[in-house]
Amino acid sequence: MRANWISPQHASVSLPLYVATVERLPSVLATLPEAQQRQAAARQFKGEGSTATWLMSPDGSLGGVLVGVSDLHDPFAYSHVVPMLPAGSVWHVANADALEPAMRDALALGWALGGYKYLKYKPKLEHNPAKLAMDVSDEVSRAYDAIVTVRHLIHTPSQDMGPEQLHDVVANLAEMHGANFRAIVGDELLEQNFPAIHAVGRASHRAPRLLELNWSAPDAKQHIVIVGKGVCFDTGGLDIKPADGMRNMKKDMGGAAHAIGLAQWILQAQLPVRLTLLIGAVENAIGPDAYRPGEVINTRKGFTVEIDNTDAEGRVVLCDALAYACEKQPDLVMDFATLTGAARIALGPDLPALFANNDALAQSWLDAGLELRDPVWRMPLHTPYWRYLSSGIADFANAGPSKMAGAVTAAIYLQRFMDPSIPWTHLDVYSWNDADRPGRPAGGEAQALRSAYALVRSIVDSGH
Repeated sequence: MRANWISPQHASVSLPLYVATVERLPSVLATLPEAQQRQAAARQFKGEGSTATWLMSPDGSLGGVLVGVSDLHDPFAYSHVVPMLPAGSVWHVANADALEPAMRDALALGWALGGYKYLKYKPKLEHNPAKLAMDVSDEVSRAYDAIVTVRHLIHTPSQDMGPEQLHDVVANLAEMHGANFRAIVGDELLEQNFPAIHAVGRASHRAPRLLELNWSAPDAKQHIVIVGKGVCFDTGGLDIKPADGMRNMKKDMGGAAHAIGLAQWILQAQLPVRLTLLIGAVENAIGPDAYRPGEVINTRKGFTVEIDNTDAEGRVVLCDALAYACEKQPDLVMDFATLTGAARIALGPDLPALFANNDALAQSWLDAGLELRDPVWRMPLHTPYWRYLSSGIADFANAGPSKMAGAVTAAIYLQRFMDPSIPWTHLDVYSWNDADRPGRPAGGEAQALRSAYALVRSIVDSGH
């Protein structure tokens, strides 16, 4: 889906849009004709967030719009205005010179996201959102592309977004950017020592697979591995989910979608890095060959894992991928996963839970999240909770009977497969909007993607 921007050179006619906050409103009003100032006063427009009011010309035609914004640096603070404007209309920001570059970038991104709809399965629905005449930076354009990629992948129903389709997505991304691609499919996973990924996906008629993309810039200094949980549909396995818990499980590949979106952004920007993208793509299905509670499976790292709960499958898929990532001895491993409901209970749907084995790395992501209004919240890797994953017959279990600290126990399970000398972040994302909000339609969502990219950029810029 193309963003609803238009080059100012191609906008022969556009209407003025004035951006205001409560504090800035007096200075904005001072630039308007007296009649329009009186209109704003009569409508009691105060510049508060998520508000707008029309400005009429002397002949009674639409002469502009005043938009109230709560936070000039938050893209979503601008998104509310787009659905309020006439379809296909073209606008320019009349007071753009009063906005800092970061604010203009936020406005451009928020405008595009305010016009976003997923229409693949509604081909007859016309959608012509209001357009913004503005020169948009490459970084804003890439940000929009990455967010839309994540949303589209998650929105797509599982019949059209299974392991094979994720395979094609990563292969096409590699081809587009001259990267190397390989896939280890089905029983090849056993032959090449990815037994945990195979165990989770073996019951499905759609073969499990590990997808790998490798790319290097000529001037690469750091090697970054991005890992994504690609459970394309999660029934829960034999520990089957109830209907309401299974309803939106097409989104259980949301971690893979984030990993792909971030990799796409890095590739489009041609950052001076060596990049590896790893996706464990499976369907957690029910069938005669489904992995069972009480079974003990092998892992690439050599640990044996007792399956306490087949619905704790994401960590089982990720553990082989993370072990493989560490074999490459990269400078950073970042994984993304819709891993636990416990993270949502702790932090709600909007705050992804960040776990990291490096304090400076975690702080950098937290700082980027605050600056970009794309937040994460750090959670502890509290190793004493390892007792919740004890097993009498294997090295440990994938889950346990306690409902305590579910997001933490999942994270420390993953940590067991990491080389402690390698900086690592794990982001537990919801990847979903439960209801429509400005710029955030119900359905698939990219969370902390902009701040994740900013973290990568900071690492590249630092040279460490």
